[in-house]
Amino acid sequence: MNLYKDYLYNKQDFTNYEDLKANFKIRIPENFNFSYDIVDRYAKEAPEKRALVWCDDSGEEHIFTFREISIESQRTANYLTARGIKKGDAVMLILRRRYEFWFFILALHRIGAIAVPATDQLLQKDIEYRNNAAQIKMIVSYDNHIIQAEIEKSLKNSPSVQTLVTVGPARDGWLTYHEEASSCAAEFPRPQGDGATHNEDTMLLYFTSGTSGYPKMVQHNFVYPLGHIVTAKYWQNTVDDGLHLTVAETGWAKAVWGKLYGQWLTGSAVFAYDMTAFKPDTLLKLMSHYKVTTFCAPPTVYRYLVRQDLSKYDLSALQYCVTAGEALNPEIYNKFYEQTGLKMFEAYGQTEATVMVGNFPGMEPKPGSMGKPAPGYDVTIVRPDGTRCAPGETGSIVVSLEKGHPFGLFAGYYHDDDMTNKVFAENTYHTGDTAYYDEDGYIWFVGRDDDIIKSSGYRISPFEVESVLQQHPAVLECAVTGVPDLKRGQAVKASIVLTSGFEPSKKLETELQEYVQKQTALYKKPRIIEFVASLPKTISGKIRRVEIRDNDKKKLA
Repeated sequence: MNLYKDYLYNKQDFTNYEDLKANFKIRIPENFNFSYDIVDRYAKEAPEKRALVWCDDSGEEHIFTFREISIESQRTANYLTARGIKKGDAVMLILRRRYEFWFFILALHRIGAIAVPATDQLLQKDIEYRNNAAQIKMIVSYDNHIIQAEIEKSLKNSPSVQTLVTVGPARDGWLTYHEEASSCAAEFPRPQGDGATHNEDTMLLYFTSGTSGYPKMVQHNFVYPLGHIVTAKYWQNTVDDGLHLTVAETGWAKAVWGKLYGQWLTGSAVFAYDMTAFKPDTLLKLMSHYKVTTFCAPPTVYRYLVRQDLSKYDLSALQYCVTAGEALNPEIYNKFYEQTGLKMFEAYGQTEATVMVGNFPGMEPKPGSMGKPAPGYDVTIVRPDGTRCAPGETGSIVVSLEKGHPFGLFAGYYHDDDMTNKVFAENTYHTGDTAYYDEDGYIWFVGRDDDIIKSSGYRISPFEVESVLQQHPAVLECAVTGVPDLKRGQAVKASIVLTSGFEPSKKLETELQEYVQKQTALYKKPRIIEFVASLPKTISGKIRRVEIRDNDKKKLA
């Protein structure tokens, strides 16, 4: 049983790209709510259907049916409302890959509250910013003493936060979810009247890094999950009663690309491995043991997998593999294909959207190419004057909104009308990325219009790292850029002008790296530090990061 066809005008499956692009169309339901319309319907019509297969490094395992997911998310909704959470309230979820993430996010959808997933790599300043920007009312976390201590430190500068909840053991100052939720009712009727959710209501907020200022708040509404029909059915090729694994922590948007909406709409169960550290051998053993049928991971993960002898693992259940998050190296594609006989199908999207470009049914993937425009997205590569680029000519990736706002494309930046109007100028969504077509219409990613860094699948704003470095007394000026790195895709580099009285040294380099690591998330730490006499700037005084990157390319050539 699957439900995705109920939301399509043409209830057929598409086997070739041209037919898919021309005829795929989502039907707009009235006041769609994923928790009630999808989860509860499965619970009623196929209660024993497998929804979530979960395990962790300790050997603990849980296999949840849709009936169980429905009950636990309703119980959690009662738990939240009893503690003051109501429609429109923002709740931050820092749960790594804990199974409680599914209970809480679905419960928040039921209430009409705003779910704000976040990574457990954040530190005090990161959390403070998010608390205040989104007016977070409650934070839910797990028994990680580091992140819980950082959350506690953030409270003195976070007046909106009223409640802390832990899904782990009791902790002073925190409510204990499992101990308290067990007494809550297992039925949470769909709210009516003023409490009802509507399609245009904000359902989900993600913080995404930009090149200037702090991370922006991407807001998705209640029909966003339907945009992931394409993600799951026509890119990941999930199958009814299959088991899909997307390697992503729940703090990142990629998690709802591959751990929730589209997979359940297409009838596939989700596999979640709550790992404390990535170990290729362990991941492959679990994929073999649980018979994963479809798999999604960034190229960085595949780089580690192809170093293993894949013939040692029973991957016979694996039918389809996809990748996104950074450009795919053809060498990795070829090695994986040689060992498994499976081709990798690449795609492109953003926190702001679902799959916008991809390799879909009937297409022969070209290693390194993102593919072709997804159904529902009128994607074009354009010059600065808005005219379409010729094959081989690099331009900006834009999405025309002339035919309507695509399902899955975000509603705007929360509480930031200026930025929203800027990216949606002239009835067009400006992605901020650049690419080019080849002669066959395949699209190849080039980079950012701006200076965003993509390292091991993470999006990093230079501003975030620079703002930390500039607090160190040795740093007069700095510019953070990305440099090519075989392991990470890009490595974070800091070009630093020292304050008078400080001299370049290996010791100072290490000190600065450790300083950043203590102030913000580990993945933002500069892997390379270069001490320079001055930074290239425009006449108006703006740092020219593009010149730094160009000079680095020349050094590598």
